[in-house]
Amino acid sequence: MPVNALFRDDFYLSTCEATVTAVHEDGGIELDQTCFYATSGGQPGDSGFLEREDGSRILLGPAKTGATKDVIIHVPLEGQPLPSVGEKLVLHIDWQRRYKLMRMHTACHILSVVCPYPITGAAVGEEESRVDIDMGELADKDAVTAKMMELVTQNHPVYVQWITDDELAANPGIVKSKNVRPPVGLGRVSLVCIGENAAIDSQPCGGTHVSETQEVGPIYISKIEKKGKENRRFRIRFGTPDAAA
Repeated sequence: MPVNALFRDDFYLSTCEATVTAVHEDGGIELDQTCFYATSGGQPGDSGFLEREDGSRILLGPAKTGATKDVIIHVPLEGQPLPSVGEKLVLHIDWQRRYKLMRMHTACHILSVVCPYPITGAAVGEEESRVDIDMGELADKDAVTAKMMELVTQNHPVYVQWITDDELAANPGIVKSKNVRPPVGLGRVSLVCIGENAAIDSQPCGGTHVSETQEVGPIYISKIEKKGKENRRFRIRFGTPDAAA
């Protein structure tokens, strides 16, 4: 059944209370509400644990979506106990991991500003992310890094605005990704905006992000690979090139 996905309105919510609404044969757990992001759009789902009334824990791997995007399945690790339908639990996200993914996902958006070409693929990681961009010319990784870090240190606000599915359909040009479509079907679509009045960027995205670019921290382009005639794969890492060397 559809879940109240609390993370959509608060990326910094790391814990919440919930009631079990279903337990699948494979162990997947559905709840009436959750702060866990489910794997989607290149961003891994949240891991963490469920706390039971007696204080014991059910350890979870990355959350995933169910038959539709508004169904979120919490996946217990092998050998973990299962709760009962109707049981009340307290959810705890692995915040250190989630925050890294929030920073990295925001870094991917910043890269799309510096290299404003169609995105053909992306994968957000805890230490490294990749973004595939449809661009003919070669780019200099140090120059791209410098431009990205300029946006990071300028500390622009990052926030979400909501538009309807119909508004998105009427403005298809705002979608940068060629292969990953925005999360539609819920009646509204989130636009991730960077800068006052979205002056830096605005694009549909259902992932989680930090609230200001400075939170991304030091990042750099470690490699740019040629993938096909007009496809370039950018690899983003935390830290600085000097530290990596």
